[in-house]
Amino acid sequence: MEDHSRPRSVRAKPVALDVEGILRILPHRYPFILVDRILELEPGKRCVGLKNVTVNEPFFVGHFPQMRVMPAVLITEAMAQVGGVMILSAQENRSKTAFFAGIDRARFRRMVVPGDQLVMEVRMLRQKGNYGFVRAVAWVEGKVVAEGDLFFALREQDSEAPFGPSSTFP
Repeated sequence: MEDHSRPRSVRAKPVALDVEGILRILPHRYPFILVDRILELEPGKRCVGLKNVTVNEPFFVGHFPQMRVMPAVLITEAMAQVGGVMILSAQENRSKTAFFAGIDRARFRRMVVPGDQLVMEVRMLRQKGNYGFVRAVAWVEGKVVAEGDLFFALREQDSEAPFGPSSTFP
């Protein structure tokens, strides 16, 4: 049985990375940066990130405007961005870019709405060569809202993107 307990409280600890630190690691920019803060970071092993969901998010304009719900695909992307921070903060991966390559066992259990704080924990399952495999779980108020196993393809920053005809994924 998997442990879906909420990550331990980190309010008394200093923030591991603020948004400026996140922007130094990830290539994403507004409006697609979906992580506001990294609360805990063990490079290459584990990461806990936070997304403050506000009514001002651009996706709320067209995604169920009468009942504002954060799209599941963007919850997945937010978890993937936390995974990207974890993977790319490891010394051996600092010159690389992490491309989200797939998801297995995805489940969305509750809606995420404006005013929610989405807390996401990502744990490394394994890294094999230029591929990373992680387990991601997201909570709102201690309740699981989403989870899944995410896959990443790592490439040197100056190399061809992994989605070209010469690239393969596991």
